[in-house]
Amino acid sequence: MKRISALALLLALFGFAGCTDPDHYPISGQECGPDDPVKDLSPSDCLPPV
Repeated sequence: MKRISALALLLALFGFAGCTDPDHYPISGQECGPDDPVKDLSPSDCLPPV
């Protein structure tokens, strides 16, 4: 049960980290440049292949 709780907490933290201003990096808070390739990413690009 502890593993499930730890996994749920970890997934929640990653989920909340992704909910930031789209013009800034979620972890560092640095502003993205106009030609930054991160702006073209979608949430589905970050999922592991199934």
